[in-house]
Amino acid sequence: MKISFIQPSRNNLKYLKWSYEAIRKNQGDHTVQICVADDASTDDTWEWCQERMKNDEHFSAILNDTGKRQGHTILYDRLVNEVAEHDVCMIYHADMYLCPGALDSIEKHLTEKTIVSLTRIEPPLHPPGPEKVLRDFGVEPEEFNEQGLLSEVEELKVLHENDPGTTEGIFAPWAFWKSDFQEIGGHDPLYAPQSKEDSDIFNRFHLNGIKFIQTWEGFVYHMTCRGSRRNTADKATSIYQDSPEWLEQNNRSTRNFIRKWGHFVAHDTLMKPIVPPKYDIGFKINGGNSQLLEALEPWCSTILLDDEMQVITTHYLDKEQKNTIIDLSKKIKSTPFETLENEIIVTIDSKKFTQQDFSLIQQLTQIIQDSGSVGEFQIGNLHLKINKMTEYQKDLIVCR
Repeated sequence: MKISFIQPSRNNLKYLKWSYEAIRKNQGDHTVQICVADDASTDDTWEWCQERMKNDEHFSAILNDTGKRQGHTILYDRLVNEVAEHDVCMIYHADMYLCPGALDSIEKHLTEKTIVSLTRIEPPLHPPGPEKVLRDFGVEPEEFNEQGLLSEVEELKVLHENDPGTTEGIFAPWAFWKSDFQEIGGHDPLYAPQSKEDSDIFNRFHLNGIKFIQTWEGFVYHMTCRGSRRNTADKATSIYQDSPEWLEQNNRSTRNFIRKWGHFVAHDTLMKPIVPPKYDIGFKINGGNSQLLEALEPWCSTILLDDEMQVITTHYLDKEQKNTIIDLSKKIKSTPFETLENEIIVTIDSKKFTQQDFSLIQQLTQIIQDSGSVGEFQIGNLHLKINKMTEYQKDLIVCR
């Protein structure tokens, strides 16, 4: 098999070196091109990349020399579209150790219209889940227990030898056909520099008929979050605490995910995406204030409020527009000059709106789906008028 590993890197050179050595040691008889994007690092990553390119014909790298972070949402796609030489690529993190036989398992399961994820073995820095294995073989390269990991991998292979050997989750590292990636337009820059871009593209792959396979015969050891979220060389105070930069960006990306899809990220227990319907929903707010506008705006297609002088709207746009590439001015309307023409209209009395009503807003897609037909009804303090129930989620498959 010929495969291109896709690895953006920002100020995590010691992990990148560790990852590189493991790939070269354990790639077997496969041809592996390692594609690295240095995202304006200040830790000599680019100098190391230049040295690798001189000495390794299957190592390629590009540099973001703007001095400003672009993020892996952008650089994944640059590497796939500009650098990767092979039809099969794999999104791969710099803090991952490729275990022996992992690429054999990918080759075994990667057929037409499939994506194959390797099973992660991780130290217990995050809650457990049925899609991964929690084992502590070190949280830094200098303390990595390689022999302990390799023994564990052999035991896991024996444990699963009588299983079907696969489940249907998707997460990094994931191997894919470049053509399937390009068919849907790659990652959405809405989420740049990072966070939620993976959940978005997984939804779109799922809607486009891609089959997800997680192999329990191929493994990586994943130290987790060293790209930026908990990278102590890049503003994180420790590997046990998220950086302020990541927390702020995760909040922005969460709001953008809701704007696009109409719901929070959803998946089953084994990480297969769940994609509820996307409806055309308008909110009509009687009264209103900046706090309510901020809370409700991401959850609808259009929002109409009592703001004749545009004071609330202008203040909100000044604060929020910088956090999204979606033109918010086109979705916020004011009475008495404008009306709603959405297929579903939710009327909200700002004086009666409660936290329970906000919980209903977050479940609105399911409530509309369960209603089953057009009509009007009251739930909590919300009045719903359903004129049509057209579903638009498939319009989101291709990122243009």
